[in-house]
Amino acid sequence: QVQLVESGGGLVQAGGSLRLSCVASGKFSYIGSMGWYRQVPGKQRELVLVRTSRGSTNSADSVKGRFTISRDSAKNTVFLQMNSLKPEDTAVYYCYAAVTTDWLIGSRDYWGQGTQVTVSS
Repeated sequence: QVQLVESGGGLVQAGGSLRLSCVASGKFSYIGSMGWYRQVPGKQRELVLVRTSRGSTNSADSVKGRFTISRDSAKNTVFLQMNSLKPEDTAVYYCYAAVTTDWLIGSRDYWGQGTQVTVSS
């Protein structure tokens, strides 16, 4: 079973910074894309930043220039550095990974349990 465990959420004032971490554990062969989504009550989960195993990234326009993503593939870990936080960044942030546990089955999407980020004005 694959598990994604996030850490680093919390309460911060507008303009501040937070760093989220997510580590994947379990039995698997390969992790492709890995990154972050977020969700607020009553809205769909949305992409924040995702990085592929080859280093390319997909990001939401709203976080460009403020958030950065990095991966430590050797440790199956992904980080989200969030700077210049705004109240509208308040959400539950979910770690995401496309994981291959069996090459015959292929890649499946896995999610962490979520970590709350609250930005006060």
